Amino acid sequence: MHITLRVAVAIQAIPVEAFQSLIVDSTVQEKAIAHPTDSRLLEIARYQIIKAAQRVGFRLKQTFAQEARDLRRRAGGYAHARQFKRLHKVLRRQRTILGTVLRDIQRQRLSRPDSPDLAGLDTLLERAERRQTQQPKDKNKLYALHAPEVECIGKGKARKPYEFGVKTGLATTHSHSLIVGARTFPGNPYDGHTLNEQLEQATILLEGIAPPPKTVYVDLGYRGVDEDNPDIEIIHRGKLKSLTQDQRQALKRRQAIEPVIGHLKSDHRMDRCWLKGATGDALHAILCAIGYNLRWLLRAIARLNLSPAFLRRLISALCRQMGPTDPLNQLPMSGFRGQYAGI
Repeated sequence: MHITLRVAVAIQAIPVEAFQSLIVDSTVQEKAIAHPTDSRLLEIARYQIIKAAQRVGFRLKQTFAQEARDLRRRAGGYAHARQFKRLHKVLRRQRTILGTVLRDIQRQRLSRPDSPDLAGLDTLLERAERRQTQQPKDKNKLYALHAPEVECIGKGKARKPYEFGVKTGLATTHSHSLIVGARTFPGNPYDGHTLNEQLEQATILLEGIAPPPKTVYVDLGYRGVDEDNPDIEIIHRGKLKSLTQDQRQALKRRQAIEPVIGHLKSDHRMDRCWLKGATGDALHAILCAIGYNLRWLLRAIARLNLSPAFLRRLISALCRQMGPTDPLNQLPMSGFRGQYAGI
């Protein structure tokens, strides 16, 4: 992302002063999991733990395969008919079956205490036991057996009350909507508590390009964190009476970050993360932001009508500045063409 910002300044598509004012907001980057109903999670845990145990040579007394299949079908019918007493009875039986299978596997696991090939089984055992014991109102629930880092986040949307993934913060320039920061925040923290880390990332990415940002425009979710960010002027509509006329006018552009989030999700695949673990979530967020900036640069090149010869000289100059080990040096110079119309 640092390279895209350097190129944007080098082609004069954005002035250096534009990085002094940022807009910060948060969204939810959903994980590639099925909707986590209790019945499905209990059945998946039973199936996966039995398959893993049989793979390492355990012989189980009973797998409950036929009964589990029938219970899953009944749970779907009762939920559709809103017959919740019958549904809860089915869920209790599914939980009992999973507990029986877990105890059978754990007894056999004790006979092989030092076996190194059972690490994967131990991980599944821990997750299945967590799934079997958790209650509907528990915090830090397990929503996917293969992705324990998934969290349930409610953003107040009428069309989607709950989203399952990780909170992701974004920072864009106030006047040009160029992304200067994108990072994930596991644990679903309060928006205001993420502001310091979000601005820290933006400052690191802007190092050598522009001075650190001085003003940030946010929504009311970032109230009450002025003391945590003493060097930053935080502007939101909760301070409307104390703002100058210019600040009030600039605040009207705070919602310009919302279409950026929409384009990230609809055009750059932030709507669903397929990468593994919390590290995959963080990588996916930054890669989606880089893709957005690349498309932003292509539009700027078409608007400024830059020639391929100028772009080749620009890339060569950037490569000389960054050194021979930088990935930018691996770009083929012959790949540039002057066909930017329609971008």
